[in-house]
Amino acid sequence: MQRVIVGDVAIDSITERSGPWRAPEAMFPAFEAEAGGRYLRELGPIHYDAALNRLNITYQTFVVRTPRHTILVDTCTGEDKGFPPPMDFPKAPWLEGFRALGLRFEDIDFVFSSHLHIDHCGWNTVLENGRWVPTFPRAKYVFLKKEYDYWQAATARGENPPGKVWTMNCEPVTAAGQALMVDDDYVLEDIVSLSLTPGHSPFHCCIDIASRGQRASVIGDLMHHALQCREPDWSTIFCADPAAAARSRRAFFARAAEQGTILLPVHVPAPSAGRVKAEGDRFAWEFV
Repeated sequence: MQRVIVGDVAIDSITERSGPWRAPEAMFPAFEAEAGGRYLRELGPIHYDAALNRLNITYQTFVVRTPRHTILVDTCTGEDKGFPPPMDFPKAPWLEGFRALGLRFEDIDFVFSSHLHIDHCGWNTVLENGRWVPTFPRAKYVFLKKEYDYWQAATARGENPPGKVWTMNCEPVTAAGQALMVDDDYVLEDIVSLSLTPGHSPFHCCIDIASRGQRASVIGDLMHHALQCREPDWSTIFCADPAAAARSRRAFFARAAEQGTILLPVHVPAPSAGRVKAEGDRFAWEFV
């Protein structure tokens, strides 16, 4: 992704993995071949590998640099987590991308997570002498308290992989005193705020950025693929509440279209950043 400028804020991307992933009918239970095929042809090869019948899916972290702080949003799957294929991504691409932006772990001031699935909080921690410790020693990790509490309770019930993820990626941050538990009215520096968009996870949120009258939002898994602009009701197999996810998506897209917000979806391939335009009860996706 090319750097996105929003007023006084610069936004870059670190890619962990990108390329063909799942078939559309495997990703979206409501996928309808005729309409979906037409949309995919319209969207073109950035979004869809027609030869393989696979959606192109990216896993990435966004780096948000305000006048005062360097912030990471959604830290991908991380290293040494032991996830089985296909989630056993190599660690080199993320580390190389991080360093290519001139960053050191000590430079990060805040880490945000749109939600706490395995591919959005993995680099929160690294393995050190057999223990999980925070990757970014100076950072405060901003957790939406309701999301954190939900996964903590899932862990207490013995659920996996949520319990494994929370145990590796979240609890060590709290134990180190680096967790900042917030409500959904949290604001950082009058620039970064949260929008609660439940459905994909019970307390999924988007991370909104506003500066000098311009707006952007890291939208996590509110949207996995540009197909969901044409069909906002097509939630994925990974959504905890597909109907709620669809309602959140429609409402957020409508507001973003009206405000001209730049959207930064974690799973949309480069150039990644785009805007939505309302077209009746659907939306059109355009890269910026």
